[in-house]
Amino acid sequence: MIKDLRLVANAELRAQQPQGATPEDAKTGDQQPDDKQQDKQPKTIEGYALLFNSPSKDLGGFVEVISPAALDGVDLSNVIMLDQHDYSKPLASVKAGTLELTPDDKGLHFVATLDDSVSYANDAYQNVKSGNVDSMSFRFDIDDGGDEFTRDESGKVTRTIKQVKDLFEVSTVTIPAYDDSNVQVDKRSYEEFLNTQKGEKQDMTKQTIIDPAEQGELRSFDNYVRSQGETRDGLSTDGNGVLIPSEIITPIFKSKKGTNRLSDYATVKQVSVGQGSYPIAGNDPSKVLATKAENAAIGDVDPEVTGVEFKTETRAGKVYLSQELVDDNAINFSQEIQAQMQKLVDNTDNAQIIAKLKTLTPVVVKSVDDIKQARNTKLDPSLQPVVVVNQSAFNWLDTQKDSEGRYLMSEDIQAPTGRSLFGLPVIELSDTQLPNVAAGKFSMFVGDLAETIAVFRRNQVTTKWQQFDSYSQGLAIMLRNDYEFIDKTATVALTIDTTAA
Repeated sequence: MIKDLRLVANAELRAQQPQGATPEDAKTGDQQPDDKQQDKQPKTIEGYALLFNSPSKDLGGFVEVISPAALDGVDLSNVIMLDQHDYSKPLASVKAGTLELTPDDKGLHFVATLDDSVSYANDAYQNVKSGNVDSMSFRFDIDDGGDEFTRDESGKVTRTIKQVKDLFEVSTVTIPAYDDSNVQVDKRSYEEFLNTQKGEKQDMTKQTIIDPAEQGELRSFDNYVRSQGETRDGLSTDGNGVLIPSEIITPIFKSKKGTNRLSDYATVKQVSVGQGSYPIAGNDPSKVLATKAENAAIGDVDPEVTGVEFKTETRAGKVYLSQELVDDNAINFSQEIQAQMQKLVDNTDNAQIIAKLKTLTPVVVKSVDDIKQARNTKLDPSLQPVVVVNQSAFNWLDTQKDSEGRYLMSEDIQAPTGRSLFGLPVIELSDTQLPNVAAGKFSMFVGDLAETIAVFRRNQVTTKWQQFDSYSQGLAIMLRNDYEFIDKTATVALTIDTTAA
């Protein structure tokens, strides 16, 4: 989705003189309003956020007009007004009732009530009143087919906005900065238009409209500066040394090595202190409610609550990115790195949970029947177990067959691997995360992780900062967690010994 910015120079932007609360408050004759009383009254500005059938200036080979029907059916309930397109400086909003938007024959008329107790809002009012600010701008987008290109006999190309999809915000602006350097139009619209053009006129149109690369890198740099970094298309670092490795210029390759997050199966508790004891309710199937005779007192119950001691530890990591790498990429490189850091959190959870499970004394099994026996006899039938294995163990299990040659692992679309064993979902980890015990000997866990492991989360902080001395930015993530047993008997650890098979 492309969000366009457009300037409305003839916006008829003006400030309304604050009025008294009652007719008696109004001053008549030569009397002047009391400044203190005037300052207490609401201050409003009004004008046109956009104009219909009003040709823009040249936007790089074409002019643009907005059809009077372009706002038909557009939801204006979430539109906000900003000062200089700065989202940290909201002036009014439709939702708050401080911004009124009314389409008429001329365009989109607005009336905004400003809160002059907000310093920048008062400044905006005074700038409009004095004439320092006399233009408006608006941010919008359109769907495919929402615009149309035409060319008259003189060769003048006009883009008509037939239907606006969304109107995001309107803004008071000082300088008409959003001109041809900032116009972004879906190239498919151009191509459909150019396909109808023939001969020399087509070549001329193509050069002036959709081939800014032929104008050199000066245009690309101008786009970058004028859009305050929003538009980076066409920028390269050739000639000034390689600032960006070539393999990073294209969209980042996302690894397909997904990690099955064991924390999704464990009990996760958000704690407000760094250490303490957390009561976690258990489920002893031998405990039942006693029979009560009529009018007899209700007997006491002894709830099964386990107090789990925890003490969180801080785990953290950081990375530095050159500002050139961030600025000159067509993708949000910083966001990609933050996503990678979240994967480190998942890997940390897995490593810590596996470390706890590996402290359980394993039962050596040599066949699928041994695994079934351990599951049937060592786990309470009320539990909801899963099977946790590494790649080697998964491969061994996946090749086991019954006496009739049928594979024992079955299809299960709800299991992370798409496989189940004895009806239990199978979670497969890499051999790196869960190493083999020895050659031909694999670790395996069967149990209810929610009854076995508690993950205590204190907080997780992701931060970003600027390093001005090195023209770089830093990204860091800090995690305060603890991993403790709730009930060790809710999971059985196994060692699959295939050497004796």
